[in-house]
Amino acid sequence: MSEPVQHPFFSIITPVYNTPLDALRGMIRSVLRQTFDDWELILVDDCSTDPKVRTVLHKAASSEPRIIVIERSENGHIVAASNDGVQAARGEFIALLDHDDVLTPRALQLMHEAIETEPEADYLYSDEDKIDANGRPYDAFRKPDWSPERLRGQMYTSHLSVYRTSLVREVGGFRDGYDGSQDHDLALRVSERARRVVHIPRILYRWRVVPGSAAGDAEAKPYAWDAGLRAVQDQLDRLGIDGTAERGPLPGTYRVARRLDPEVRVSVVIPTRGGEGLVWGERRTFVVDAVRSVLEKGGHRNLEIVVVHDDVTPWEVLDELLGLGAPDLQLVRYSKPFNFSEKCNLGVVSSYGDIVVLLNDDVEIVSDNFLVELCAPLSEEGVGMTGARLLFADTTVQHAGLTFDRKDLLHVFAGRLRDDPGPFGALLLNREVSGLTGACVALRRSVYDEIGGLCELLPVNFNDVDLSLKVRHQGYRLLWMATAEAFHFESQTRSPVVHNWERDVVLQRWVMPEQDPYLPYAQPAVTASTVVGRRKAKRARKRIFGRG
Repeated sequence: MSEPVQHPFFSIITPVYNTPLDALRGMIRSVLRQTFDDWELILVDDCSTDPKVRTVLHKAASSEPRIIVIERSENGHIVAASNDGVQAARGEFIALLDHDDVLTPRALQLMHEAIETEPEADYLYSDEDKIDANGRPYDAFRKPDWSPERLRGQMYTSHLSVYRTSLVREVGGFRDGYDGSQDHDLALRVSERARRVVHIPRILYRWRVVPGSAAGDAEAKPYAWDAGLRAVQDQLDRLGIDGTAERGPLPGTYRVARRLDPEVRVSVVIPTRGGEGLVWGERRTFVVDAVRSVLEKGGHRNLEIVVVHDDVTPWEVLDELLGLGAPDLQLVRYSKPFNFSEKCNLGVVSSYGDIVVLLNDDVEIVSDNFLVELCAPLSEEGVGMTGARLLFADTTVQHAGLTFDRKDLLHVFAGRLRDDPGPFGALLLNREVSGLTGACVALRRSVYDEIGGLCELLPVNFNDVDLSLKVRHQGYRLLWMATAEAFHFESQTRSPVVHNWERDVVLQRWVMPEQDPYLPYAQPAVTASTVVGRRKAKRARKRIFGRG
């Protein structure tokens, strides 16, 4: 039996209420089996009506001095019981453990090692999975690295969460009125002040799925959804983000309807050669329909549209553009051999907006307030570039962010159905990503100038990959906006040919990681290495690395 520690490194806080006895014993055993032993376990009984629960708690405390039992005189629910644990904690860090879940044996040891490596870490979280009634693990959640936009949309950090005790007390602990989402509210408030938020990409926590638990049924606690909504709105208000928190498309998810300052000037830059093609059985002039959709669906009046057109663009197309009634339309002539990057840079130089949107001519906007959804996040400090949710003509997903996979930066979730939520809701949530397709991105002009715009050494392919990496290299976050949706009729306007030298330019400029920090669990729907035949491989590369 271990001696009690006056100032343990970890204080594990576990509110208890009428827990199934086997699950309660299993939770306690998982703590006793930790390979790191500098801990205390604070079990706060929230006035359980089953006397056998208290019997289990007292038996555990009598056999292990590191286990402390607090008995409340009345039922105060999860917030009150958790705060009793916070008040009693003597550890430098607090770890949160539910009364029917379990820690993996090395959970505290790996947390301690991470803190030793990152001494300024104030909030740490790990991956997690679930266990069924027979103790079998399933549904592993390989989480993103720190992703504040996603945290507003979903309490993804969840378990195992470890907080610096002094910071938890500084922000006031758990707040009354947020029962069911009290952990989400705490994570939002702590992360705003934390010096470092650290993700441990290992499964250290296992949710036990029992009838009525949130692990097994997202709708088991409807009050928690409302509490989470208030928590997200509170953060928007604290940070001065002009937006309204709304319920998301799935229980326990949220969306932020931001507002874009009407004084902000948005310049939409569209390179074109006036191409035509068949879409849904009808012939269309792509750039005309692209501009029309911006005017109809953009939702922002302080707007400038800059169309950079090749010499071969038919004059009838230019006349049709002028006839659309755009309040501020510039037609900029381009007389050189095709270079998408140079055309975009020329369009940006010719524009004068505060925000620059690069838009392919074969994109048609379908969601309302598109420019507001796309551009408003750029007012938040640290956000460098945003991108849209793009669909193929058959309504399957074309772009949901670019992800690193074995040193490639590839389209993720390509080909998924439009209404597919994706793993853990990833296709429904605004979130940080590693890269964005150049078919539709928005940047503040200052950021575009800072990174030098698009690389003109990459005239056709990989320029968006390079752009994304430059923005990230400067310390900015890239956001994929699930709420900004458009069709992208890619491959309609040019030959899908990718050259090895283009890829080599990118690989010489950048070191590509093996695994993506934001979607480590996701596998791209299409990679060139999985396509048989050289011609098919080139087409697959185009889908992944082309300017669209």
